[in-house]
Amino acid sequence: MSITCSAAATTTTPLQTPSSTSSDRVFNFAAGPATLPENVLQKAQADLVNWRGSGMSVMEMSHRGKEFLSIIQKAESDLRTLLNISEDYAVLFLQGGATTQFAAIPLNICTPDDAVDYIVTGSWGDKAYKEAAKYCKPNVIWSGKSEKYTKIPNFDSLEQNPDAKYLHICANETIHGVEFKDYPTPRNEKTILVADMSSNFCSKPVDVSKFGIIYAGAQKNVGPSGVTIVIIRKDLIGNAQKSTPVMLDYKIHAENNSLYNTPPCYGIYMCGLVFEDLLDQGGLAEVEKKNKKKAEILYDAIDSSNGFYRCPVEKSVRSLMNVPFTLAKPELEAEFVKTAAGEKMVQLKGHRSVGGMRASIYNAMPLAGVEKLVAFMKDFQAKHG
Repeated sequence: MSITCSAAATTTTPLQTPSSTSSDRVFNFAAGPATLPENVLQKAQADLVNWRGSGMSVMEMSHRGKEFLSIIQKAESDLRTLLNISEDYAVLFLQGGATTQFAAIPLNICTPDDAVDYIVTGSWGDKAYKEAAKYCKPNVIWSGKSEKYTKIPNFDSLEQNPDAKYLHICANETIHGVEFKDYPTPRNEKTILVADMSSNFCSKPVDVSKFGIIYAGAQKNVGPSGVTIVIIRKDLIGNAQKSTPVMLDYKIHAENNSLYNTPPCYGIYMCGLVFEDLLDQGGLAEVEKKNKKKAEILYDAIDSSNGFYRCPVEKSVRSLMNVPFTLAKPELEAEFVKTAAGEKMVQLKGHRSVGGMRASIYNAMPLAGVEKLVAFMKDFQAKHG
């Protein structure tokens, strides 16, 4: 007499989630975490469970194993190609966001008594200055606060401290939409130019050799949140204040190739995929052309609206990445944001500190997204103008 277990004879079909298609996705105008290239997401999806036949996900790998080493090394190599970074600079993949670098920079290259200069063109530059005050002697040589951060100064008119250890700028202010179109040259050749490039990193070519340090949070243009990239001239490494926490010491991270502790492995992998994609597009000169076209279309829509939409930023320094605008009738702004969301255009509400609207149109925002937004804006004006 034999007994058969019916359960054993039953074939079980694994649960499957339908793959997302373009029609399922919204146009995401968020300032960060921001939209990522759809082809990059699809590539990551294809390799999610089993990365290149390794039998495991990147999320499961040892950060010291050969698989992940190949990932981080290629990511660095591709970034060096994109920005033409020489061997005089170290490239570090860190954690803690750009905000952590507000403290790390003075701790690594200053003594407590060193003077440093800050040009404050928005909220992030102001926060960086205030944090530096804990570790050195910062001085704001120009601030746009009184004019609500709508412009960038003439560098020639600024009184720089000849003894300043570094001059700090925020290359693109995400909240206020103000972007440096060229960069100041410190009067003293010993003064280091330092730039927070979080929200325009890899959006256009940059002459890295003009800077001592470039730092950026990845979550705007090159990856998910959790990765912070620091590009630092090697001769600046190794002079940290004695009180510097080990996790903020550039020397520790440089000596260990960003692997002193467990890095944000999956985030670095995603950045690497984005770097590959940017190279496939022809590099940053080609990427900049696309970004200029998107921005031109959107700013033209604002400027040709007869005042229905307004951008407060001086035209010569308007950001290619973050476009803030208001309505002549502020009472309509909530309806604008809500109606746009219903049309699959999301995260258009301005930063809580300034209100209005903001469209972040980073590298991964397709031209079609900007064209749809402009068409919506014209339709909204026709109904409410």
